[in-house]
Amino acid sequence: MSEKELLTKAKAGDFEAFLSLVDAHKGKVYAMVRRLTQNKQDAEDIMQDTLLKAIDKIDQFRGDSSFGTWLYTIALNFARGRFAQKSQADLKPIEEYLPGLTDSGSHNHEQSALFDWRDPHKQLETEQLKKIIDEAINELPYKYREAFILRYVEELSVKEVARLTKQSDASAKSRILRARLALRDRLAKTFEDEYGRKVS
Repeated sequence: MSEKELLTKAKAGDFEAFLSLVDAHKGKVYAMVRRLTQNKQDAEDIMQDTLLKAIDKIDQFRGDSSFGTWLYTIALNFARGRFAQKSQADLKPIEEYLPGLTDSGSHNHEQSALFDWRDPHKQLETEQLKKIIDEAINELPYKYREAFILRYVEELSVKEVARLTKQSDASAKSRILRARLALRDRLAKTFEDEYGRKVS
């Protein structure tokens, strides 16, 4: 049965059809939320809230996007709300957190070693490296972590990231780029500090 047919049934109150729609996306949505929150309990709470809201609002879903994108949007809104509650006092600009990134967002190449950064998960060869990468992603300020995860972990297009984060394409692209630069610098520093190896 197609997504459109399932949606028609779900909107008419067919709970099995709704579950079929959810089953196709819940794993990826949960993984995204888990990465964003860095906390299993928070992720489970957000997923529960997301599904309850989806059940409650399915009759209002207009089909402007896919059901999966709609589910992502709901989950992201709950994740942002959870993050805002927890970290009001801990917000700081990315420039303070990351070496080598100036206030204007340009990159000071003299302050950090560089290496060719693309999709981190494709470059990682060991679980230890994956752990280092995941820790670096988790340390990003939320809005950059969100943009990076949506683009490179969930493999969404820049346009989809922009839509989900309610940013212009240019703003979404800027967040993704700054997150990449930040991760590159953080990982280069990690390799230098912990392994005595300069990455170039």
